[in-house]
Amino acid sequence: MDIRVRPAEKGDRLSVLTVTTLFPNPVQPAHGIFVETRLRKLMASGQVAARVVAPVPWLPPLVRYGQVGPLRQVPAQEIRSDLVISHPRYAVIPKIGMGVSPYTLYVAMRRGLKQFIGSGYRVDLIDAHYFYPDGVAAVWLAREFGLPVTVTARGTDINLIPQFSRPRKLIQQAAAGADGLITVCQALKTRLDELGIPDERIDVLRNGVDLDLFRPFDRAAVRREFGMTRRTLGSVGHLIERKGHHHAIRALASLPETDLVIAGAGPEREALEKLAAHTGVSDRVRFLGLMDQQRLARLYSALDALVLASSREGWPNVLLEAMACGTPVVASPVWGIPEVVAAPEAGVLMPSVDERGVQAGVSSLFRELPHREATRRYAEGFGWDRTTNGQIRLFGEIVAARARAHG
Repeated sequence: MDIRVRPAEKGDRLSVLTVTTLFPNPVQPAHGIFVETRLRKLMASGQVAARVVAPVPWLPPLVRYGQVGPLRQVPAQEIRSDLVISHPRYAVIPKIGMGVSPYTLYVAMRRGLKQFIGSGYRVDLIDAHYFYPDGVAAVWLAREFGLPVTVTARGTDINLIPQFSRPRKLIQQAAAGADGLITVCQALKTRLDELGIPDERIDVLRNGVDLDLFRPFDRAAVRREFGMTRRTLGSVGHLIERKGHHHAIRALASLPETDLVIAGAGPEREALEKLAAHTGVSDRVRFLGLMDQQRLARLYSALDALVLASSREGWPNVLLEAMACGTPVVASPVWGIPEVVAAPEAGVLMPSVDERGVQAGVSSLFRELPHREATRRYAEGFGWDRTTNGQIRLFGEIVAARARAHG
């Protein structure tokens, strides 16, 4: 099947189809929120119209769903603040899922694309997020339908998954077949270059921060709201091992008169609670659960510092979110993080990714704690305009080139 691609006429908007498994849904309202935010900033420019195909996992009825179970409640299609989103199901097969997921995801994405085309929606370009399996499936889809496609690399898809030979080969093939490649930080661009992708084919378009949503609140008021009376650190993110919440908990033993709040949900919560008890710091650790972005902004404003002890990250949005609220950070020195924490007013980088690194980083930060106003000013340099303009330029160039090639 070949869909004729035409250049946008003056005053016309490019019609983009975003395809990704990283997108919010009614069951996971914060899942892939950074993808939605980037897309909404792009749409707000008035130059791009968009629809979304965001597949969700499906397991056979006899298989225990675990964390995936609630996703059965996600509707096949929804309208989220005027954005139409399709949620086709793709099969997840235990133990061999990594190898087959690009194929099952491709079938699901194909259904979603055909559904939108059948409703009369014109597609000028496919915009894929996360290289494996999403980007691989999207490039196959674009090839079948004769559409241009861009793929954005975001972190683990490039800094971990290529360690496996078959996924690495598929990622390399997808990169070669895509019309545009985007990374959210320079470190991921370097990694793609190491995988044999020519440097000149890759655009670095980092995530921004919503400076209206994430802003300083009345500090005394929000500290009372969260019951904070002493120096309080925060650790925000999915409760999984690589996010490093356990390092922050262990570090409390060497940080007297310091409390820790952890915001997020995930499979490691029980283990983290047991660790706090075993370490003797349970009375200084609170688990706040999953929070929406409005609530997070108030939490960031209440904190004395945010700790991010991740072992792998692309461009972690929580850092800029905290800074935009005036809160400095202590963060691990991995992948794109040094590009975010690049000045004293932003915070400090940990010397090592462990409890000692957290303790040393916190001690260093509070020896010369930046003014909260300076931290906010630093974050103001990371708005979305540059990324939005970069997408408009790249998408426009790709669609125009494809139209010329087809006469």
